[in-house]
Amino acid sequence: MNKYQLPQDSKLRSPEFVFGVATSSYQIEGGVMEGGRTPSIWDTFCKKPGAVDNGDSGDVACDHYHLWKQDIEMIQGLGVDAYRLSIAWPRILPRDGEVNPEGLAFYEQIIDECHARGLKVFVTLYHWDLPQYLEDKGGWLNRETAYKFAEYADVVSRHFGNKVDVYTTLNEPFVSAFLGYRWGEHAPGIKGEKEGFLASHHLMLGHGLAMPVLRKNAPKSKHGVVFNASPGYALTPADQGAADYADAENYQWFIDPVLKGEYPQLVLDKRADVVPMILEGDLDIISAPVDYIGINYYSRNLVHFDEQGDVKKVIPEGAECTYIGWEIYPQGLRDLMIRLNERYDNLPPIYITENGAAGNDEITQNKVNDEQRVRYFQSHLEALDEALKAGVRIDGYFAWSLMDNFEWAFGYCQRFGIVHVDYNTQQRTLKQSAIAYRNMLIERAEEHNNG
Repeated sequence: MNKYQLPQDSKLRSPEFVFGVATSSYQIEGGVMEGGRTPSIWDTFCKKPGAVDNGDSGDVACDHYHLWKQDIEMIQGLGVDAYRLSIAWPRILPRDGEVNPEGLAFYEQIIDECHARGLKVFVTLYHWDLPQYLEDKGGWLNRETAYKFAEYADVVSRHFGNKVDVYTTLNEPFVSAFLGYRWGEHAPGIKGEKEGFLASHHLMLGHGLAMPVLRKNAPKSKHGVVFNASPGYALTPADQGAADYADAENYQWFIDPVLKGEYPQLVLDKRADVVPMILEGDLDIISAPVDYIGINYYSRNLVHFDEQGDVKKVIPEGAECTYIGWEIYPQGLRDLMIRLNERYDNLPPIYITENGAAGNDEITQNKVNDEQRVRYFQSHLEALDEALKAGVRIDGYFAWSLMDNFEWAFGYCQRFGIVHVDYNTQQRTLKQSAIAYRNMLIERAEEHNNG
């Protein structure tokens, strides 16, 4: 398939619909000791024996810190409308209260280059790389970190203002709270049920505190927050309660306080032993109006109750999975969009801010035939089209990821990119999925230009 096929009557063909690619700072930048940057929790975590596969780290990653200009040229060549990136907090505030002009200048040149090439810029303020000096004071277990986040948001948005088209406060608070502070699989590697839920509340409080700051400093930009969501499905009719709880803890715990001003009762009841102290006024802060929400979708949660009554995920026999064992289930994207539309009366426009698949991608004769990923994107774009036709407002779609990169605790063994990276030479090679994406977008642009 040399391009993705969009239905003739699809809103995905509209020039107003935003197509983009996405990355994050620690996953691609490298240059961890350059430009005035100080360590993040990921620099520290990567040094722990056994924490990351192969002992990998983001020290060099894709060397985007030095290769940013050619990377943006490559992005423009894909024909996308927008680039979603994240800013490294420790590049901007290397020490508590100290602003680093060199860090701001690094991102300013990227933003300016994107705009010069006709690309919209979506900036995420927090994609998990908390400054280590804040972790030393308790990190997201310390309520003060929420206020420090608002200060950081103020520094960034005062500097860039409306130059950033779309601001995102947090990327996937579920992951930073639960994988980082509940299960210990991500930085900072803390394990504890109470800790995970406490971190989640402080993250959401940080989001809420930052929203009015962002609006004041960048009144013409859009402002919102990004959640990962895997819709729950019952293995048998008797397991519907498991599916309902999976949804409640997986994403409603994070979205409900923003859009409903409350935490889901299912979780409050089931996990009363670990629910954090929620101070009066906290939910009013967290539920500040947002212009959009981003949804990162990869797969579904097919679940059942085990013998202890706990919710367990299963992969159905015979299901097609990606290289890392995630079930490919495009219908879940359509179902998720419809469920969100039904649950929230005030649902703002949605961007699909991440969607993609990991492969065991190899170069053969200067080509990467990632046939499974090509089918993955095609089927998920079709599912997105179905959601649009069902009446859900979705304003954009971002492929994850622009290029292979540091995949957190899995190091470099997982390749999510539509562009292959040779980590020895930093050579970038467009995979078949990138070529199909580019060809689709070129065709869409030609349709629009031809009237």
